[in-house]
Amino acid sequence: MKERKRRDFTREPTLAASASKGGKGSSRLFLLFAICFSVLLLTIGLSHIRLYEVFHPVLLSAWPITESRLIFTDPSNPYPYSRNSNPTYIKVNHAVLLPDEIVLVTNHHSLLSIPNPDLLKCQYTPPASSHSSRHSLSAKAKLNLPPLSLSTSLVRCPLGPPGFSLSLSTSPHSRHRPFQWDHLAYSALFDPLDNSTVVFAKGFNLRSARISDPARYRCVFRRDLSNPKYIITSPVITAAQEIFRCKTPLTVLNSYRKKLDMPLVSVKTKDRGAIALPSVARPEILKRYRRNHKKKKKHSMCICTMVRNQARFLREWIMYHSRVGVQRWLIYDNNSEDKIEQAVNSLGQSNYNITLHPWPWIKTQEAGFAHCALRARAECEWVGFIDVDEFFYFPYGLTIRDVLKNYSNQPWVGELRTDCHNFGPSGHKKAPENGVTTGYTCRMLVPERHKSIIRPEALNKSLINVVHHFHLREGMRSVNVGQGVMLINHYKYQAWEVFKEKFKRRVATYVADWQDEENVGSKDRAPGLGTKPVEPPDWPYRFCELNDTGLRDWVIKEFKDPQTGELSW
Repeated sequence: MKERKRRDFTREPTLAASASKGGKGSSRLFLLFAICFSVLLLTIGLSHIRLYEVFHPVLLSAWPITESRLIFTDPSNPYPYSRNSNPTYIKVNHAVLLPDEIVLVTNHHSLLSIPNPDLLKCQYTPPASSHSSRHSLSAKAKLNLPPLSLSTSLVRCPLGPPGFSLSLSTSPHSRHRPFQWDHLAYSALFDPLDNSTVVFAKGFNLRSARISDPARYRCVFRRDLSNPKYIITSPVITAAQEIFRCKTPLTVLNSYRKKLDMPLVSVKTKDRGAIALPSVARPEILKRYRRNHKKKKKHSMCICTMVRNQARFLREWIMYHSRVGVQRWLIYDNNSEDKIEQAVNSLGQSNYNITLHPWPWIKTQEAGFAHCALRARAECEWVGFIDVDEFFYFPYGLTIRDVLKNYSNQPWVGELRTDCHNFGPSGHKKAPENGVTTGYTCRMLVPERHKSIIRPEALNKSLINVVHHFHLREGMRSVNVGQGVMLINHYKYQAWEVFKEKFKRRVATYVADWQDEENVGSKDRAPGLGTKPVEPPDWPYRFCELNDTGLRDWVIKEFKDPQTGELSW
């Protein structure tokens, strides 16, 4: 046996030698077979290990909520919105994930008018897997939370507990993955003046105050953007910041004219294989308007503003500006949580012409102002863009109507610019009880910047605007209004309890939030304050270089009740 093994072993070099001499063909076949067999085994092994990950990627989201719906929770009436005993559901078409909440875009056009809107709830379902036991609720328990707010077609819901899912549809089989707020076509308008569609979209990071090359982009129209078979594209006419104006395709234009359901619209680059941004934007049709300098519009002066949790300051701001000549207000609500609807309704009952427009999209002030300018164009001769802490002031007793009359016969004037004086806390440690105009009387000596009043039809097609200033179309020009005629009292640095709210989030697209270590020296920030919302010991006495009681004295004269001594607000 040992001899046989020894002989077998000693044959190997003999076989190798013979192969090198005369058996090279069979050796090559054997070697080729061995290599192929090894590759086959390796491929099978790898297919079990990596093949799924390579060819079937899974998109992960930092937010675990994958579905959401609205439910009704009245035990005495399970179908509070039913007709003929059949439940009428509110369908959610889209969901948009914001940093601290989720916005549901529904198929309903007037959620506030439905019977018992308080019965609407956001329903959260715990995960079915075993790790759900970590939560205080069992796997079968569901959590119903009231929405943060309702408006027209939008519902704002809290994020809910970690790991829970938020139902988005009345059908348990209909699931939606929410869109990210910073990669989205979020609003659109159809402009009948030139039959174009204006799309507002985040995701391309275009530079501030710069015109971009429109040839790089295409607008995309479709009732379902996920189905590429029935998508219509059209050229982009202008592209700037987050605003894209595009030519409306004829088939879509016919839908507008026939008042059919509006298609979704989005934007994509012209690169091969480029995919359109996710979209919740169905164009709103603007009121028809024709340029006619001889025919007066319904309102000579309107104001656009964007607010977040400013309800307690609205009454003073509206009543004051009504007295000096403002006739209409368009307020864009950027996710307020202070019952601003009630404040606006109360003022509306006093015959103030106010429209509250939901605008949940964060860091979009410039787009919101462009949106507002287009919506105001048909009714407003002039539109001012100021914040709720800013008040037009006329040192010599004029009104806005008096100022605007000087330019009624100068149609080439498209913008009036007025200086702003920044006021400080004026010694106040708490918000003054009688309002900002009488409470804050100490300001900085030199004006910091200026704000504008514009003719909406004078705007450039791109609708570019920065710090409340728009680019004008060719042939139009701006005029600086002297400080002796009109200026703005900007109550920028108020008592700390009010001022600290500015640290939560800035609404402008190209302005860094104050808690970010970015552009710390910007004029938008408070000098010397840094990035932490910590009150300096001397805060009540900062930003005080000149005592200015001009507006306070006028307000007391005009609004003080002679019997009670109280102001109108």
